[in-house]
Amino acid sequence: AEGSVTVKPTMGDIQTKRSFGDFQLHLEFREPVVVKGGGQGRGNSGVLIQTRYEVQVLDCYENRTYSNGQTASVYKQTIPLANACRKPGEWQTYDILFTAPRFNSDSIRIAPGFVTVLHNGIVVQLNTEIKGTTEYIGLPKNQAHGKAPLKLQDHGDLVSYRNIWVREL
Repeated sequence: AEGSVTVKPTMGDIQTKRSFGDFQLHLEFREPVVVKGGGQGRGNSGVLIQTRYEVQVLDCYENRTYSNGQTASVYKQTIPLANACRKPGEWQTYDILFTAPRFNSDSIRIAPGFVTVLHNGIVVQLNTEIKGTTEYIGLPKNQAHGKAPLKLQDHGDLVSYRNIWVREL
């Protein structure tokens, strides 16, 4: 669609040139109109905060999957408070407020990151602690880092994004 970008397997992940710490992010996303597959194989993508903390993007409209992998979950960590998904092909919004984790001079995490997510205007994560990296398998990791880019994940599905803006806090 005009004015949007679609994550395509031939492109890979889409990443910002700038790096961010604490921020407010707004974006709109659209799941493919043609529904293929089920569970995690249906409209899978993600917003990767600081390239390592994923807020899941998935088509969960009448599509069941594991609870901590559904739309608006902090992937494999925290279940969303509601399923606010619209039908495939309809534009949806994420408004994300992020407080980055803090590390001391010895590279030890002294404060976790926190995220608040509104999906289509509905609070689905409220000041949720991010336990560390969002791993598919294994425990979250907490390696020291500073500001880092935002990334839109290529997971093999044609998920489109538009009206993306970010504001540092």
